[in-house]
Amino acid sequence: MIGERIRVLRLGKGWSISELADKANVAKSYISSMERDIQKNPSIHMLEKVAEALEVPVDAILNDPERGPKERLNDEWLELVREAMASGVTKEQFREYLEFNRWKRTNNK
Repeated sequence: MIGERIRVLRLGKGWSISELADKANVAKSYISSMERDIQKNPSIHMLEKVAEALEVPVDAILNDPERGPKERLNDEWLELVREAMASGVTKEQFREYLEFNRWKRTNNK
């Protein structure tokens, strides 16, 4: 989904993958792999670079415009993600936390 939104935004500007890659200072192959959903979990840093090049907020890449505002990732959540990444929390550690939290909720009922 992220890749499709990047592709739509890029094509809306009339840019090739090479042009977007140059403007975002990201490898052309990386942009291509995101658009083809080979790279399904790009870092927030990469998404920020692509969003800046496309002149849109990161939210425009992360969220489906068809979804309601309550489902969108707001600035506070984005900041929490940035803080977690800066503090060294890995994706795997975060997934483990989520799994533990689900287990805890299920077993406390």
